[in-house]
Amino acid sequence: MPFSWSARTTQTISAAAMGALLLVSAKKHFQQPKFFTSVVPDYLCREDDGTGSVDLENKHSPTNPRNSALAVMSREEWIALSGLLEATAAVGLLIPATRKAAARGTALMFTAFLAGHVDALRRAYGAGGTASERRIHTLRLPLQLPLILWAWSLAGAKHPYETP
Repeated sequence: MPFSWSARTTQTISAAAMGALLLVSAKKHFQQPKFFTSVVPDYLCREDDGTGSVDLENKHSPTNPRNSALAVMSREEWIALSGLLEATAAVGLLIPATRKAAARGTALMFTAFLAGHVDALRRAYGAGGTASERRIHTLRLPLQLPLILWAWSLAGAKHPYETP
C-alpha cells in the first residue's frame, strides 16, 4: 500500500517548517542584531542623541539628521520588534486554531519587509556600497517572494491566477 500524506498533514509540516525558520530568524535578531541593520530603512529610524531621547534643538544638524514622520523608533528597536513579530508568527503558525490568521500576518510581514530589502539593495549599489553588500542584498531580496507565497499558501488562500 503506497504511503500518502493528506493535505492537512502536508500543511502542518509546512507550517512547522516555516515556524522553525521564523524562530531561528527571531533568535538571530536578538543574538546578532547587526546582521539586520542594513535592512531597516533610514527613513524609519529615529535619530537619538545616544541617551535614548531625541535632541530637538540639534535635530537638523549634520550630526543628527532630521527625523522623518515615519521615524518612530530607533534602528535597534525596529530590529527587536521584527524579531518579536517573527517569534509571534512562528507560534501562531504552530497552533492549528491560529494558523490561518498567523499565515496571513506572516505574508503581510514579509511583504512589509520588502521595503527594507529594496532600500538595502539601493544603498548597496550606491556610492558607499561594497561588492559584498551588493552580492548579499542581490540574493536576499528575491528570497522574499517565495517566503510571501509560502506564508500565503499556509493561510489556505488561493493564488490570484488559480481557478476555483
